[in-house]
Amino acid sequence: MDDLDWEAHRPAVFGAAYRLLGSVAEAEDVVQDVWLRASAADRSAVADQRAWLVTIAARLAYNVLKSARVRRERYPGPWLPEPLPTGPDASERVIVDDSVGTAMLLVMEELTPPERVAFVLHDVFEVPFAQVAEVLGNSAAASRKLASRARKRVADAREEHPRSSRAERERVLTAFRAATERGDLARLVRLLHPDAVYVADGGGKVVASRRPVVGADRVARLLAHVTTHYRVDRVEFIEIGGEPALAAHRDGRVIWIDTLEIADGRITKYHRVANPEKLTHL
Repeated sequence: MDDLDWEAHRPAVFGAAYRLLGSVAEAEDVVQDVWLRASAADRSAVADQRAWLVTIAARLAYNVLKSARVRRERYPGPWLPEPLPTGPDASERVIVDDSVGTAMLLVMEELTPPERVAFVLHDVFEVPFAQVAEVLGNSAAASRKLASRARKRVADAREEHPRSSRAERERVLTAFRAATERGDLARLVRLLHPDAVYVADGGGKVVASRRPVVGADRVARLLAHVTTHYRVDRVEFIEIGGEPALAAHRDGRVIWIDTLEIADGRITKYHRVANPEKLTHL
Protein backbone atom coordinates (compact mmCIF):
# COMPACT_ATOMS: atom_id res chain seq x y z
CA MET A 1 0.00 0.00 0.00
CA ASP A 2 1.52 3.32 -0.97
CA ASP A 3 1.60 6.22 1.47
CA LEU A 4 -1.04 8.23 -0.40
CA ASP A 5 -3.63 5.46 -0.09
CA TRP A 6 -2.88 4.94 3.59
CA GLU A 7 -2.97 8.61 4.50
CA ALA A 8 -6.31 9.00 2.72
CA HIS A 9 -7.91 6.23 4.78
CA ARG A 10 -6.05 6.57 8.07
CA PRO A 11 -8.60 8.97 9.67
CA ALA A 12 -11.37 6.43 9.07
CA VAL A 13 -9.26 3.59 10.49
CA PHE A 14 -8.43 5.60 13.61
CA GLY A 15 -12.01 6.85 13.88
CA ALA A 16 -13.45 3.34 13.83
CA ALA A 17 -11.01 2.10 16.47
CA TYR A 18 -11.58 5.13 18.72
CA ARG A 19 -15.37 4.87 18.51
CA LEU A 20 -15.17 1.23 19.53
CA LEU A 21 -12.61 1.62 22.32
CA GLY A 22 -12.99 5.17 23.65
CA SER A 23 -9.22 5.27 24.04
CA VAL A 24 -6.76 7.27 21.94
CA ALA A 25 -3.80 5.12 22.97
CA GLU A 26 -5.54 1.83 22.19
CA ALA A 27 -6.89 3.21 18.91
CA GLU A 28 -3.36 4.23 17.87
CA ASP A 29 -2.15 0.68 18.61
CA VAL A 30 -4.93 -0.70 16.39
CA VAL A 31 -4.01 1.74 13.59
CA GLN A 32 -0.39 0.57 13.68
CA ASP A 33 -1.48 -3.07 13.57
CA VAL A 34 -3.84 -2.38 10.64
CA TRP A 35 -1.01 -0.72 8.73
CA LEU A 36 1.30 -3.70 9.26
CA ARG A 37 -1.35 -6.22 8.23
CA ALA A 38 -2.54 -4.23 5.23
CA SER A 39 1.01 -3.65 3.98
CA ALA A 40 1.69 -7.38 3.96
CA ALA A 41 -1.67 -8.44 2.49
CA ASP A 42 -2.60 -9.26 -1.09
CA ARG A 43 -5.02 -6.44 -1.98
CA SER A 44 -5.64 -7.38 -5.60
CA ALA A 45 -9.21 -8.52 -4.83
CA VAL A 46 -10.07 -5.57 -2.57
CA ALA A 47 -12.82 -3.51 -4.22
CA ASP A 48 -13.39 -0.97 -1.45
CA GLN A 49 -10.13 -0.20 0.31
CA ARG A 50 -11.70 2.06 2.95
CA ALA A 51 -14.28 -0.53 4.01
CA TRP A 52 -11.61 -3.23 4.02
CA LEU A 53 -9.28 -1.25 6.28
CA VAL A 54 -12.07 -0.19 8.64
CA THR A 55 -13.19 -3.81 8.90
CA ILE A 56 -9.68 -4.92 9.85
CA ALA A 57 -9.60 -2.17 12.48
CA ALA A 58 -12.98 -3.27 13.85
CA ARG A 59 -11.87 -6.90 14.10
CA LEU A 60 -8.77 -5.92 16.08
CA ALA A 61 -10.67 -3.44 18.25
CA TYR A 62 -13.41 -6.00 18.92
CA ASN A 63 -10.85 -8.31 20.53
CA VAL A 64 -9.53 -5.45 22.67
CA LEU A 65 -13.05 -4.31 23.55
CA LYS A 66 -14.06 -7.67 25.00
CA SER A 67 -11.18 -7.60 27.47
CA ALA A 68 -11.48 -3.86 28.06
CA ARG A 69 -15.01 -4.26 29.43
CA VAL A 70 -13.66 -6.58 32.12
CA ARG A 71 -10.96 -4.06 33.02
CA ARG A 72 -13.49 -1.23 33.20
CA GLU A 73 -15.61 -3.16 35.69
CA ARG A 74 -12.59 -2.97 38.02
CA TYR A 75 -11.82 0.65 37.20
CA PRO A 76 -11.46 2.83 40.33
CA GLY A 77 -14.42 5.21 40.17
CA PRO A 78 -16.27 6.36 37.05
CA TRP A 79 -14.77 5.60 33.63
CA LEU A 80 -14.90 8.27 30.91
CA PRO A 81 -13.62 8.13 27.32
CA GLU A 82 -10.13 9.41 26.66
CA PRO A 83 -10.43 12.99 25.31
CA LEU A 84 -9.91 13.21 21.55
CA PRO A 85 -8.80 16.67 20.30
CA THR A 86 -10.50 17.40 16.97
CA GLY A 87 -9.82 21.08 16.38
CA PRO A 88 -7.55 22.54 13.69
CA ASP A 89 -4.45 21.91 15.80
CA ALA A 90 -5.26 18.27 16.57
CA SER A 91 -2.39 15.89 15.85
CA GLU A 92 -4.76 13.03 14.96
CA ARG A 93 -7.09 13.54 12.01
CA VAL A 94 -10.43 11.80 12.42
CA ILE A 95 -13.82 11.79 10.74
CA VAL A 96 -15.98 13.82 13.14
CA ASP A 97 -19.66 13.44 13.99
CA ASP A 98 -21.55 13.17 17.27
CA SER A 99 -20.45 9.54 17.68
CA VAL A 100 -17.00 10.74 18.84
CA GLY A 101 -18.51 13.06 21.47
CA THR A 102 -18.34 12.11 25.15
CA ALA A 103 -22.11 11.79 25.54
CA MET A 104 -22.50 9.37 22.63
CA LEU A 105 -19.43 7.33 23.55
CA LEU A 106 -20.94 6.83 27.00
CA VAL A 107 -24.17 5.64 25.40
CA MET A 108 -22.22 3.19 23.23
CA GLU A 109 -20.36 2.01 26.32
CA GLU A 110 -23.69 0.60 27.52
CA LEU A 111 -24.01 -1.53 24.37
CA THR A 112 -22.65 -5.05 24.17
CA PRO A 113 -19.39 -5.36 22.19
CA PRO A 114 -21.19 -6.99 19.20
CA GLU A 115 -23.86 -4.24 19.19
CA ARG A 116 -21.20 -1.57 19.27
CA VAL A 117 -19.25 -3.13 16.41
CA ALA A 118 -22.36 -3.60 14.28
CA PHE A 119 -23.49 -0.01 14.87
CA VAL A 120 -20.11 1.62 14.23
CA LEU A 121 -19.29 -0.43 11.14
CA HIS A 122 -22.69 -0.22 9.47
CA ASP A 123 -24.30 3.02 10.68
CA VAL A 124 -21.17 5.17 10.89
CA PHE A 125 -18.94 3.71 8.16
CA GLU A 126 -21.59 2.09 5.92
CA VAL A 127 -19.90 -1.31 5.86
CA PRO A 128 -22.28 -3.98 4.46
CA PHE A 129 -23.74 -6.43 6.98
CA ALA A 130 -22.05 -9.35 5.21
CA GLN A 131 -18.67 -7.87 6.19
CA VAL A 132 -19.89 -6.97 9.67
CA ALA A 133 -20.87 -10.61 10.10
CA GLU A 134 -17.33 -11.71 9.22
CA VAL A 135 -15.99 -9.60 12.09
CA LEU A 136 -18.56 -10.86 14.59
CA GLY A 137 -18.60 -14.45 13.44
CA ASN A 138 -22.35 -14.54 12.87
CA SER A 139 -24.78 -14.09 9.98
CA ALA A 140 -25.69 -10.91 8.13
CA ALA A 141 -29.22 -11.19 9.56
CA ALA A 142 -27.87 -11.45 13.13
CA SER A 143 -25.59 -8.47 12.55
CA ARG A 144 -28.54 -6.48 11.23
CA LYS A 145 -30.49 -7.21 14.44
CA LEU A 146 -27.54 -6.15 16.58
CA ALA A 147 -27.23 -2.86 14.69
CA SER A 148 -30.98 -2.29 14.97
CA ARG A 149 -30.92 -2.72 18.76
CA ALA A 150 -27.94 -0.41 19.06
CA ARG A 151 -29.54 2.15 16.75
CA LYS A 152 -32.64 2.25 18.94
CA ARG A 153 -30.57 2.81 22.09
CA VAL A 154 -28.67 5.62 20.40
CA ALA A 155 -31.87 7.19 19.01
CA ASP A 156 -33.55 7.04 22.43
CA ALA A 157 -30.55 8.77 23.99
CA ARG A 158 -30.55 11.48 21.34
CA GLU A 159 -34.25 12.08 21.86
CA GLU A 160 -33.92 12.20 25.64
CA HIS A 161 -30.86 14.45 25.53
CA PRO A 162 -30.93 16.46 22.28
CA ARG A 163 -27.62 17.97 21.26
CA SER A 164 -27.37 21.70 21.81
CA SER A 165 -26.06 23.95 19.07
CA ARG A 166 -22.39 24.85 18.91
CA ALA A 167 -23.26 28.52 19.46
CA GLU A 168 -25.16 27.69 22.65
CA ARG A 169 -22.31 25.52 23.90
CA GLU A 170 -19.76 28.23 23.29
CA ARG A 171 -21.94 30.85 24.99
CA VAL A 172 -22.47 28.73 28.11
CA LEU A 173 -18.82 27.67 28.29
CA THR A 174 -17.67 31.28 27.99
CA ALA A 175 -19.99 32.35 30.80
CA PHE A 176 -18.98 29.37 32.90
CA ARG A 177 -15.26 30.02 32.52
CA ALA A 178 -15.74 33.68 33.44
CA ALA A 179 -17.76 32.77 36.55
CA THR A 180 -15.12 30.23 37.59
CA GLU A 181 -12.27 32.72 37.18
CA ARG A 182 -14.16 35.31 39.27
CA GLY A 183 -15.19 32.77 41.87
CA ASP A 184 -18.81 33.79 41.28
CA LEU A 185 -20.60 30.90 42.99
CA ALA A 186 -24.08 32.33 42.44
CA ARG A 187 -23.45 32.64 38.70
CA LEU A 188 -22.10 29.09 38.56
CA VAL A 189 -25.26 27.77 40.22
CA ARG A 190 -27.45 29.64 37.71
CA LEU A 191 -25.53 28.13 34.80
CA LEU A 192 -26.14 24.62 36.13
CA HIS A 193 -29.43 22.73 35.83
CA PRO A 194 -30.95 22.11 39.31
CA ASP A 195 -30.36 18.37 38.77
CA ALA A 196 -26.96 18.73 37.12
CA VAL A 197 -24.66 15.71 37.43
CA TYR A 198 -20.87 15.92 37.78
CA VAL A 199 -18.77 12.87 36.93
CA ALA A 200 -14.99 12.77 37.34
CA ASP A 201 -12.52 10.18 36.05
CA GLY A 202 -9.34 10.22 38.13
CA GLY A 203 -8.51 6.59 37.41
CA GLY A 204 -7.17 6.17 40.94
CA LYS A 205 -4.20 8.33 39.91
CA VAL A 206 -5.43 11.66 41.27
CA VAL A 207 -8.02 12.65 43.84
CA ALA A 208 -11.49 12.67 42.25
CA SER A 209 -15.00 11.94 43.39
CA ARG A 210 -15.63 8.18 43.16
CA ARG A 211 -19.36 8.77 42.71
CA PRO A 212 -21.41 11.25 40.67
CA VAL A 213 -22.24 14.52 42.42
CA VAL A 214 -25.82 15.69 41.87
CA GLY A 215 -27.41 19.13 42.26
CA ALA A 216 -26.46 22.61 41.04
CA ASP A 217 -25.32 23.94 44.42
CA ARG A 218 -23.21 20.90 45.27
CA VAL A 219 -21.61 20.77 41.83
CA ALA A 220 -20.85 24.51 41.80
CA ARG A 221 -19.22 24.40 45.24
CA LEU A 222 -17.15 21.36 44.27
CA LEU A 223 -15.94 22.94 41.03
CA ALA A 224 -15.02 26.20 42.76
CA HIS A 225 -13.16 24.35 45.52
CA VAL A 226 -11.22 22.09 43.14
CA THR A 227 -10.18 24.98 40.89
CA THR A 228 -8.78 26.86 43.89
CA HIS A 229 -7.26 23.82 45.59
CA TYR A 230 -5.34 22.69 42.51
CA ARG A 231 -4.05 26.20 41.74
CA VAL A 232 -5.19 26.21 38.13
CA ASP A 233 -3.07 28.63 36.05
CA ARG A 234 -5.57 29.02 33.24
CA VAL A 235 -8.59 27.41 31.60
CA GLU A 236 -8.72 27.52 27.81
CA PHE A 237 -11.18 26.48 25.15
CA ILE A 238 -10.42 23.32 23.20
CA GLU A 239 -12.35 21.12 20.79
CA ILE A 240 -12.89 17.57 22.02
CA GLY A 241 -14.82 15.03 19.98
CA GLY A 242 -16.04 17.78 17.67
CA GLU A 243 -17.47 19.83 20.55
CA PRO A 244 -16.29 22.88 22.52
CA ALA A 245 -14.69 21.87 25.82
CA LEU A 246 -12.44 23.28 28.54
CA ALA A 247 -8.83 22.40 29.33
CA ALA A 248 -7.31 23.34 32.70
CA HIS A 249 -3.56 23.99 32.84
CA ARG A 250 -1.06 24.09 35.67
CA ASP A 251 2.71 24.39 35.42
CA GLY A 252 2.63 24.06 31.66
CA ARG A 253 0.56 20.89 31.41
CA VAL A 254 -3.08 19.89 31.07
CA ILE A 255 -4.46 18.60 34.37
CA TRP A 256 -8.03 17.94 33.30
CA ILE A 257 -10.44 18.18 30.38
CA ASP A 258 -14.11 19.12 30.88
CA THR A 259 -16.85 18.21 28.42
CA LEU A 260 -20.41 19.36 29.08
CA GLU A 261 -23.94 18.47 28.07
CA ILE A 262 -26.15 21.55 27.77
CA ALA A 263 -29.91 21.98 27.44
CA ASP A 264 -31.90 25.22 27.38
CA GLY A 265 -28.82 27.26 28.23
CA ARG A 266 -27.87 25.28 31.35
CA ILE A 267 -25.37 22.51 32.05
CA THR A 268 -27.05 19.16 32.68
CA LYS A 269 -23.97 16.91 32.80
CA TYR A 270 -20.39 17.80 33.57
CA HIS A 271 -17.70 15.25 32.67
CA ARG A 272 -14.12 15.75 33.87
CA VAL A 273 -11.20 13.57 32.80
CA ALA A 274 -8.33 14.05 35.26
CA ASN A 275 -6.62 10.67 34.95
CA PRO A 276 -3.11 11.74 33.83
CA GLU A 277 -2.72 8.58 31.75
CA LYS A 278 -5.62 9.77 29.59
CA LEU A 279 -4.08 13.21 29.08
CA THR A 280 -0.54 12.39 27.98
CA HIS A 281 -1.38 12.76 24.27
CA LEU A 282 -2.44 16.36 24.92
